[in-house]
Amino acid sequence: MARYTGPVCKLCRREGVKLFLKGEKCLTNCTLERRNTRPGQHGGSRQRKLSGYGAQLREKQKIRRTYGVLERQFRRHYNEALRRPGRTGENLLQILEMRLDNLVYRLGFADSRAQARQLVSHGHFEVNGRKTDIPSFVAKPGDVIAVRERSKSLEYFKTRALQLSQKAVPGWLSLDIANMSGRVLSLPSRTDLELPFEEQMVVEYYQVR
Repeated sequence: MARYTGPVCKLCRREGVKLFLKGEKCLTNCTLERRNTRPGQHGGSRQRKLSGYGAQLREKQKIRRTYGVLERQFRRHYNEALRRPGRTGENLLQILEMRLDNLVYRLGFADSRAQARQLVSHGHFEVNGRKTDIPSFVAKPGDVIAVRERSKSLEYFKTRALQLSQKAVPGWLSLDIANMSGRVLSLPSRTDLELPFEEQMVVEYYQVR
């Protein structure tokens, strides 16, 4: 399973915005607030104005790093979005949001997408009653994501069950705290997501390559 294993706070500093890669820690102990410079030896020097291509690249990197997806997989998601009818940028965000690791995060079973990815890969979740340990699995409307019965007895999920009532779940998902499960009600619209991304710049980035 390929994944980024380096310091994630450097990614936020490189993009100049909070990507919320460490969950609640990003709200209480954010490195970007203390060191608002790019990482590296020359990070504190004056940054040159980005070209059009540079701005597109940075936007692509911002989205890719937020969802914890490496380049090859991100390009595969983009190609799938391109084949679907409708706006390619919105399709791309929908695919990323419907990934199993992201759904586990959105439902409140994990504090970050990285943590959700680890929980999924360790086999703690099932989709429609079948064990699924592939974080990149893309769900569909109507699918039910649930903590496996054998995992509910773990201390982590016992504690998480008590915290779920305080978690806000997006309107396109429903959460059943008693059964530690959630259902995908529909594909999220662009207005539902409220993400600070300019996904059209990602489309333009790949169109010129």
